Amino acid sequence: MDIGRVGLWTFLLDEQPTSRVRDLVQEIEDMGWSTLWRPESTGRDVLVAASVMLEATSRLIVASGIAQIYARHPVTTAAAQKTLSEAHEDRFLLGLGVAHAASVEGIRKLNYRTPYSDMVAYLKAMAEAPYTAVEPATKPPTVLAALGPRMLKLSADAADGAHPYFTPPEHTAMARDILGQGPLLAPEQMVVIDSNLDRARSVARANMARYLRLPNYTNNLLRCGFTQTDIDDVTDRLVDGIVACGDLDVTVDRVQQHLDAGADHVCIQVLVADNDLDVTIDQWHRLAVAFNL
Repeated sequence: MDIGRVGLWTFLLDEQPTSRVRDLVQEIEDMGWSTLWRPESTGRDVLVAASVMLEATSRLIVASGIAQIYARHPVTTAAAQKTLSEAHEDRFLLGLGVAHAASVEGIRKLNYRTPYSDMVAYLKAMAEAPYTAVEPATKPPTVLAALGPRMLKLSADAADGAHPYFTPPEHTAMARDILGQGPLLAPEQMVVIDSNLDRARSVARANMARYLRLPNYTNNLLRCGFTQTDIDDVTDRLVDGIVACGDLDVTVDRVQQHLDAGADHVCIQVLVADNDLDVTIDQWHRLAVAFNL
Protein backbone atom coordinates (compact mmCIF):
# COMPACT_ATOMS: atom_id res chain seq x y z
CA MET A 1 0.00 0.00 0.00
CA ASP A 2 1.47 3.35 -1.07
CA ILE A 3 -0.14 6.09 1.01
CA GLY A 4 2.12 8.82 -0.37
CA ARG A 5 4.26 11.33 1.47
CA VAL A 6 1.40 13.58 2.55
CA GLY A 7 -2.28 13.06 3.29
CA LEU A 8 -5.23 14.92 4.78
CA TRP A 9 -6.59 14.45 8.30
CA THR A 10 -9.98 15.95 9.20
CA PHE A 11 -12.80 15.97 11.73
CA LEU A 12 -15.05 18.02 9.48
CA LEU A 13 -16.77 15.24 7.55
CA ASP A 14 -18.97 14.39 10.53
CA GLU A 15 -20.47 17.88 10.29
CA GLN A 16 -21.81 17.10 6.80
CA PRO A 17 -24.63 14.80 5.63
CA THR A 18 -23.44 11.59 4.02
CA SER A 19 -24.48 12.77 0.55
CA ARG A 20 -22.14 15.76 0.94
CA VAL A 21 -19.36 13.53 2.29
CA ARG A 22 -19.50 11.46 -0.89
CA ASP A 23 -19.03 14.59 -2.98
CA LEU A 24 -16.23 15.87 -0.74
CA VAL A 25 -14.15 12.71 -0.86
CA GLN A 26 -14.48 12.64 -4.64
CA GLU A 27 -13.23 16.23 -4.71
CA ILE A 28 -10.33 15.35 -2.40
CA GLU A 29 -9.41 12.47 -4.69
CA ASP A 30 -9.57 14.76 -7.73
CA MET A 31 -7.23 17.24 -6.01
CA GLY A 32 -4.57 14.54 -6.07
CA TRP A 33 -4.54 13.53 -2.41
CA SER A 34 -3.70 9.86 -2.01
CA THR A 35 -4.86 9.32 1.58
CA LEU A 36 -7.59 10.70 3.83
CA TRP A 37 -7.52 10.13 7.59
CA ARG A 38 -10.62 10.45 9.76
CA PRO A 39 -11.03 9.99 13.51
CA GLU A 40 -13.59 8.35 15.75
CA SER A 41 -15.14 10.00 18.79
CA THR A 42 -18.87 10.44 19.37
CA GLY A 43 -19.89 10.87 15.75
CA ARG A 44 -20.12 8.36 12.93
CA ASP A 45 -18.73 4.85 13.28
CA VAL A 46 -15.31 5.21 11.66
CA LEU A 47 -15.40 1.83 9.91
CA VAL A 48 -18.88 2.33 8.47
CA ALA A 49 -17.87 5.82 7.39
CA ALA A 50 -14.77 4.39 5.72
CA SER A 51 -16.96 2.05 3.71
CA VAL A 52 -19.04 4.98 2.46
CA MET A 53 -15.94 6.94 1.45
CA LEU A 54 -14.30 3.99 -0.25
CA GLU A 55 -17.43 3.27 -2.27
CA ALA A 56 -17.59 6.92 -3.37
CA THR A 57 -14.02 6.94 -4.72
CA SER A 58 -11.81 4.76 -6.89
CA ARG A 59 -8.22 5.53 -5.82
CA LEU A 60 -8.33 7.30 -2.47
CA ILE A 61 -6.90 5.40 0.51
CA VAL A 62 -9.03 5.85 3.62
CA ALA A 63 -7.35 5.54 7.01
CA SER A 64 -8.92 5.46 10.45
CA GLY A 65 -7.07 7.85 12.68
CA ILE A 66 -8.05 6.15 14.86
CA ALA A 67 -10.67 3.47 15.56
CA GLN A 68 -11.03 3.16 19.33
CA ILE A 69 -10.40 -0.37 20.60
CA TYR A 70 -12.98 0.02 23.37
CA ALA A 71 -15.68 0.74 20.79
CA ARG A 72 -15.88 -2.79 19.38
CA HIS A 73 -14.79 -6.39 19.97
CA PRO A 74 -11.44 -7.33 18.37
CA VAL A 75 -13.03 -10.14 16.36
CA THR A 76 -15.50 -7.61 14.96
CA THR A 77 -12.69 -5.19 14.10
CA ALA A 78 -10.67 -7.91 12.39
CA ALA A 79 -13.68 -8.88 10.29
CA ALA A 80 -14.40 -5.27 9.36
CA GLN A 81 -10.78 -4.67 8.38
CA LYS A 82 -10.72 -7.73 6.13
CA THR A 83 -14.15 -6.94 4.66
CA LEU A 84 -13.09 -3.43 3.66
CA SER A 85 -9.68 -4.57 2.42
CA GLU A 86 -11.13 -7.34 0.25
CA ALA A 87 -13.77 -5.02 -1.23
CA HIS A 88 -11.27 -2.18 -1.83
CA GLU A 89 -7.87 -3.74 -2.35
CA ASP A 90 -4.98 -1.77 -0.80
CA ARG A 91 -7.22 1.19 -0.01
CA PHE A 92 -8.05 0.80 3.69
CA LEU A 93 -5.55 1.47 6.46
CA LEU A 94 -6.71 0.57 9.96
CA GLY A 95 -5.46 2.83 12.71
CA LEU A 96 -6.21 1.65 16.23
CA GLY A 97 -5.90 3.49 19.51
CA VAL A 98 -6.73 3.34 23.20
CA ALA A 99 -8.18 6.88 23.19
CA HIS A 100 -8.36 8.56 26.60
CA ALA A 101 -9.82 7.95 30.04
CA ALA A 102 -12.26 10.82 29.56
CA SER A 103 -13.94 9.09 26.63
CA VAL A 104 -13.52 5.45 27.66
CA GLU A 105 -14.67 5.87 31.25
CA GLY A 106 -16.71 9.05 30.93
CA ILE A 107 -18.66 8.17 27.78
CA ARG A 108 -18.37 4.41 27.28
CA LYS A 109 -18.40 3.65 31.04
CA LEU A 110 -15.57 1.15 30.61
CA ASN A 111 -12.36 0.48 32.53
CA TYR A 112 -9.27 2.44 31.43
CA ARG A 113 -6.82 1.24 34.05
CA THR A 114 -4.59 -0.83 31.71
CA PRO A 115 -4.70 0.68 28.19
CA TYR A 116 -1.32 -0.72 27.09
CA SER A 117 -2.15 -4.26 28.22
CA ASP A 118 -5.58 -3.91 26.65
CA MET A 119 -3.98 -3.02 23.31
CA VAL A 120 -1.61 -6.00 23.53
CA ALA A 121 -4.54 -8.33 24.18
CA TYR A 122 -6.64 -6.67 21.47
CA LEU A 123 -4.01 -7.15 18.77
CA LYS A 124 -3.50 -10.77 19.81
CA ALA A 125 -7.24 -11.41 19.63
CA MET A 126 -7.43 -9.79 16.19
CA ALA A 127 -4.56 -11.94 14.92
CA GLU A 128 -6.27 -15.08 16.18
CA ALA A 129 -9.80 -14.15 15.08
CA PRO A 130 -11.58 -16.64 12.81
CA TYR A 131 -12.71 -15.31 9.44
CA THR A 132 -14.61 -17.54 7.03
CA ALA A 133 -15.37 -15.07 4.22
CA VAL A 134 -13.18 -14.36 1.18
CA GLU A 135 -9.82 -13.05 2.37
CA PRO A 136 -8.27 -9.85 0.96
CA ALA A 137 -5.56 -10.41 -1.63
CA THR A 138 -2.88 -9.00 0.68
CA LYS A 139 -2.60 -8.74 4.45
CA PRO A 140 -4.27 -5.47 5.47
CA PRO A 141 -2.04 -3.09 7.46
CA THR A 142 -2.62 -1.81 10.98
CA VAL A 143 -1.01 1.17 12.68
CA LEU A 144 -1.33 2.26 16.30
CA ALA A 145 -1.90 5.65 17.86
CA ALA A 146 1.38 5.80 19.76
CA LEU A 147 3.06 8.49 21.80
CA GLY A 148 5.20 6.86 24.49
CA PRO A 149 8.05 4.38 24.09
CA ARG A 150 6.07 1.25 25.01
CA MET A 151 3.24 1.86 22.56
CA LEU A 152 5.71 2.85 19.86
CA LYS A 153 7.64 -0.38 20.35
CA LEU A 154 4.37 -2.33 20.23
CA SER A 155 3.59 -0.56 16.95
CA ALA A 156 6.70 -2.14 15.47
CA ASP A 157 6.44 -5.53 17.17
CA ALA A 158 2.72 -6.29 16.82
CA ALA A 159 1.48 -3.90 14.11
CA ASP A 160 2.73 -2.25 10.94
CA GLY A 161 3.65 1.13 12.31
CA ALA A 162 2.56 4.18 14.28
CA HIS A 163 0.28 7.18 13.86
CA PRO A 164 1.34 9.78 16.46
CA TYR A 165 -0.97 12.76 17.01
CA PHE A 166 -0.35 16.27 18.40
CA THR A 167 3.41 15.91 18.18
CA PRO A 168 6.39 17.99 16.98
CA PRO A 169 9.10 16.77 14.58
CA GLU A 170 11.33 16.03 17.58
CA HIS A 171 8.86 13.32 18.58
CA THR A 172 8.99 11.93 15.06
CA ALA A 173 12.76 11.48 15.40
CA MET A 174 12.31 9.70 18.74
CA ALA A 175 9.56 7.52 17.29
CA ARG A 176 11.72 6.47 14.34
CA ASP A 177 14.54 5.50 16.69
CA ILE A 178 12.17 3.25 18.62
CA LEU A 179 10.37 1.82 15.59
CA GLY A 180 13.54 1.15 13.65
CA GLN A 181 13.55 1.05 9.88
CA GLY A 182 10.61 -0.58 8.13
CA PRO A 183 7.46 0.14 10.17
CA LEU A 184 5.29 2.96 8.84
CA LEU A 185 5.54 6.26 10.71
CA ALA A 186 2.70 8.66 9.90
CA PRO A 187 2.48 11.62 12.30
CA GLU A 188 -0.39 14.09 12.20
CA GLN A 189 0.47 17.78 11.78
CA MET A 190 -1.94 20.63 12.51
CA VAL A 191 -1.56 23.74 10.34
CA VAL A 192 -3.09 27.22 10.25
CA ILE A 193 -2.43 28.83 6.89
CA ASP A 194 -2.56 32.56 7.61
CA SER A 195 0.29 35.05 7.23
CA ASN A 196 -1.10 37.04 10.18
CA LEU A 197 0.75 35.20 12.95
CA ASP A 198 -1.35 36.53 15.85
CA ARG A 199 -4.55 35.47 14.12
CA ALA A 200 -3.10 32.08 13.19
CA ARG A 201 -1.98 31.41 16.76
CA SER A 202 -5.44 32.35 18.03
CA VAL A 203 -7.01 29.69 15.81
CA ALA A 204 -4.35 27.22 16.91
CA ARG A 205 -4.94 27.87 20.62
CA ALA A 206 -8.69 27.41 20.23
CA ASN A 207 -8.12 23.99 18.67
CA MET A 208 -5.38 22.92 21.07
CA ALA A 209 -7.46 23.53 24.20
CA ARG A 210 -9.25 20.17 24.15
CA TYR A 211 -5.97 18.24 23.91
CA LEU A 212 -4.28 20.15 26.72
CA ARG A 213 -6.86 18.72 29.12
CA LEU A 214 -5.84 15.13 28.32
CA PRO A 215 -2.96 13.56 30.27
CA ASN A 216 -1.85 11.33 27.38
CA TYR A 217 -1.00 14.44 25.38
CA THR A 218 0.35 16.65 28.17
CA ASN A 219 2.62 13.88 29.42
CA ASN A 220 3.97 13.48 25.92
CA LEU A 221 4.55 17.21 25.56
CA LEU A 222 6.66 17.11 28.72
CA ARG A 223 8.53 14.13 27.28
CA CYS A 224 9.23 16.19 24.16
CA GLY A 225 10.84 18.99 26.16
CA PHE A 226 7.99 21.41 26.70
CA THR A 227 7.45 22.68 30.25
CA GLN A 228 4.42 22.72 32.51
CA THR A 229 4.40 26.50 32.07
CA ASP A 230 4.25 26.04 28.28
CA ILE A 231 1.19 23.84 28.78
CA ASP A 232 -0.54 25.93 31.44
CA ASP A 233 -0.03 29.23 29.61
CA VAL A 234 -0.27 27.79 26.06
CA THR A 235 2.88 29.71 25.20
CA ASP A 236 3.90 30.74 21.71
CA ARG A 237 6.69 28.17 22.01
CA LEU A 238 4.15 25.39 22.51
CA VAL A 239 1.75 26.67 19.87
CA ASP A 240 4.47 27.01 17.24
CA GLY A 241 5.94 23.64 18.19
CA ILE A 242 2.70 21.75 17.67
CA VAL A 243 0.90 23.81 15.01
CA ALA A 244 2.52 25.15 11.84
CA CYS A 245 1.27 28.75 11.81
CA GLY A 246 1.94 31.03 8.87
CA ASP A 247 1.84 30.96 5.09
CA LEU A 248 2.01 27.88 2.89
CA ASP A 249 5.79 27.78 3.06
CA VAL A 250 5.62 27.23 6.83
CA THR A 251 3.43 24.16 6.34
CA VAL A 252 5.66 22.78 3.59
CA ASP A 253 8.72 23.31 5.77
CA ARG A 254 7.13 21.64 8.80
CA VAL A 255 6.13 18.61 6.77
CA GLN A 256 9.69 18.35 5.50
CA GLN A 257 10.97 18.50 9.08
CA HIS A 258 8.86 15.44 9.91
CA LEU A 259 10.07 13.63 6.80
CA ASP A 260 13.69 14.49 7.59
CA ALA A 261 13.14 13.18 11.13
CA GLY A 262 12.05 9.80 9.81
CA ALA A 263 8.37 10.05 8.91
CA ASP A 264 7.16 8.11 5.88
CA HIS A 265 3.94 10.09 5.59
CA VAL A 266 2.58 13.25 7.23
CA CYS A 267 -1.16 13.69 7.84
CA ILE A 268 -2.01 17.39 7.49
CA GLN A 269 -4.91 18.70 9.55
CA VAL A 270 -6.00 22.15 8.37
CA LEU A 271 -7.40 24.35 11.14
CA VAL A 272 -9.53 27.38 10.31
CA ALA A 273 -11.69 29.77 12.30
CA ASP A 274 -15.15 28.38 13.10
CA ASN A 275 -14.38 25.16 11.18
CA ASP A 276 -15.43 26.93 7.97
CA LEU A 277 -15.66 24.12 5.41
CA ASP A 278 -15.39 26.32 2.32
CA VAL A 279 -12.17 27.89 3.61
CA THR A 280 -10.84 24.45 4.52
CA ILE A 281 -11.55 23.05 1.06
CA ASP A 282 -9.80 26.02 -0.54
CA GLN A 283 -6.75 25.36 1.62
CA TRP A 284 -6.79 21.67 0.74
CA HIS A 285 -6.61 22.76 -2.90
CA ARG A 286 -3.75 25.16 -2.20
CA LEU A 287 -1.83 22.51 -0.30
CA ALA A 288 -2.29 20.01 -3.13
CA VAL A 289 -0.66 22.51 -5.49
CA ALA A 290 2.11 23.30 -2.99
CA PHE A 291 2.99 19.60 -2.71
CA ASN A 292 2.70 19.01 -6.47
CA LEU A 293 0.08 16.29 -6.05
